[in-house]
Amino acid sequence: MILSDRDIKAAIKSGKVKIESENPELLSYIHASSMDLRLGNVFKIYEHSKSAVLDPKNPKTFAAAMRTITIADGDPFIVQPGEFILGVTQEKITVPDDMVVRVEGRSSIGRMGIIIHSTAGFVDPGFSGTITLEISNLNRMPIALYPGMRVCQIAFETMSSPAETPYDKKPYSKYQGQMLPEESRLSIDPEFVKIPEPPNC
Repeated sequence: MILSDRDIKAAIKSGKVKIESENPELLSYIHASSMDLRLGNVFKIYEHSKSAVLDPKNPKTFAAAMRTITIADGDPFIVQPGEFILGVTQEKITVPDDMVVRVEGRSSIGRMGIIIHSTAGFVDPGFSGTITLEISNLNRMPIALYPGMRVCQIAFETMSSPAETPYDKKPYSKYQGQMLPEESRLSIDPEFVKIPEPPNC
């Protein structure tokens, strides 16, 4: 069940859902079934000339290929046609154990050709942190994005029961507590972690 505007406000007021923000107008960003979040000042871009491949077994390939850029308030970040970058929300969100949050782009942003998430539009129960945005420009024209602009919307859904193992209790909760846009940490997934061989007897 998706929370209505009155239920979103009640969940925030009671502290069940925590939205940490310096924006005094935050509650005005709540709509009939969703809430807008703002774009942060920090971006990460892939510098393809520095790395031949992104290898999930080798986290160094991600670190070598990424550059962090911080944009001042009021200045634009220009997303070039076909470019893929990582952004972040200004707001930090904490999701209770019996809810999930879905992240979607705002229609006004989508009509310019900006995609806010490639696939990862799902925030697990128990997660706490900012939301990393997987931003792509499908347009043939460069598009300016500004820190502080409302860039995405989130919808809250209640679960049939609280999660048995929420995100903050998982052994591999790779992005818990993140504040900056975080590149993929696929290399620490169980299938990529090298298990030491037993010593010879």
